[in-house]
Amino acid sequence: MVRKVAAVSLFLAVVALGASAQAQSEAGPITVASTTSTEQSGLFGAILPRFRARTGIEVKVIAQGTGQALETGRRGDSDVVFVHDPASEERFVAEGFGVRRHEVMYNDFVLIGPKADPAGVRGMTDVAAALARIAARGARFASRGDESGTHKAELRLWQAAGVDVRQTGGAWYRETGSGMGPTLNVASAGDAYTLADRGTWLSFRNRGELEILLAGDRRLLNQYGVILVHPARHPHVRARQGQAFIDWLVSPEGQKAIADFRIGGEQLFFPNAKESAS
Repeated sequence: MVRKVAAVSLFLAVVALGASAQAQSEAGPITVASTTSTEQSGLFGAILPRFRARTGIEVKVIAQGTGQALETGRRGDSDVVFVHDPASEERFVAEGFGVRRHEVMYNDFVLIGPKADPAGVRGMTDVAAALARIAARGARFASRGDESGTHKAELRLWQAAGVDVRQTGGAWYRETGSGMGPTLNVASAGDAYTLADRGTWLSFRNRGELEILLAGDRRLLNQYGVILVHPARHPHVRARQGQAFIDWLVSPEGQKAIADFRIGGEQLFFPNAKESAS
């Protein structure tokens, strides 16, 4: 009888220990691999406290280019990826690394350049034609060169312009291998053109002689998506908490938090979770 009671006590202790470990695990932060634009623009600083107040879940952000963020998810080093290159996101899901892609918000890319505008692109409305003119005149251009969503968009636009920058880009074309903020710093210091997401540009303070020279081309749409890393691929993923973050982002409350984020009265991101599903 004594042995039976001891065995039961041991069993209950093991169960309690397991429950405690699970509770501690669930109490820890989730990790979101996201783009530098969501971090450097200040969006996360604005919306994450509202998510934490609603759910009690802490979020740790790893700010990287989209390509790096998706690789972080592929390794299972994050619970969620929140990025902006739809083709890469869909491939991530198709390969079994993500559960489902949810569209969250959008803004746009803008062509930034020095006020002197040595390539003469101010007033143009076709971004591919503007890039072709920059290349033809050998005007300095600062590229992120980091496989980020912005970099991938830039390369697609060079392709549309009929310019192979990796073959023809000489001293005029510089890859920084850095995030959007540092690349804007390089452009500012060197009076160079660059492609930036509007959110980071609006929050950027070291503008020098830089300004927006071209915007509005439909090819400059910048769509963001969020994906839960697949727990079938990486069982340690905090799926419940990660999905709670995704559900909040696409909920009316989360969408309002995104819409409410402004700098100087200007809205940086436009929620569209209900406009299209994927």
